[in-house]
Amino acid sequence: MEATIVQPKPFTPFQIEMLEMISRVSSEVEMQDIRRMLGQYFAKRAEDALDRLWDEGVLNEGVMEEWKNEHMRTPYKQ
Repeated sequence: MEATIVQPKPFTPFQIEMLEMISRVSSEVEMQDIRRMLGQYFAKRAEDALDRLWDEGVLNEGVMEEWKNEHMRTPYKQ
């Protein structure tokens, strides 16, 4: 059997820029601040996407009720 060799993808210019910025972080407090800012950024993007879906009628009260009552747990054999 022949082993498959996975070639790593090179970093994008954006990823390189982020690594260079992170390399300047000098304390755990700074790192926590950056994590918090990134979390807030992605939470805002998710909120905006949900608002857009709501405005387009993809999401509505009925869908939310369905989600509330939906059970998506993995069934386990007893």
